[in-house]
Amino acid sequence: MDVDVESLTNTKLLNFIDEWWATRYRYGGTTKKGIDCSSLTGTLLRDVYGVTVPRTAREQYRISTKLKREELAEGDFVFFNTRGGVSHVGIYLTNGYFVHSSVHSGVVISSLDESYYSKKYIGGGRPNLQQETPVTEE
Repeated sequence: MDVDVESLTNTKLLNFIDEWWATRYRYGGTTKKGIDCSSLTGTLLRDVYGVTVPRTAREQYRISTKLKREELAEGDFVFFNTRGGVSHVGIYLTNGYFVHSSVHSGVVISSLDESYYSKKYIGGGRPNLQQETPVTEE
């Protein structure tokens, strides 16, 4: 990720990535036997940050506060149009890198600057937790 190892301080995040590393991609998958991109992002946000988000990439996009690339911080969503609309999602790490479940390689870290991802990139998002809170009537 082009950073000094000493600057990587979120051990919970690093352990999560290590635990899921190379888990194969499986559409609709939610386990170590196979996981898709939005399930990985939801599981990561829940396990590392204690945040619950919707299941699909499109719903994760919908509940996000949109961000420019230069505004991205660790734990933000990065969204891609790989087959029409919002169809792929990852979690931003640092320095232009993100973790995601890739169809061809499983759970990996990629760069937003890679040709494929730079062409497919839609934008970033931060979960808007106010939208997730159910409205209750008194």
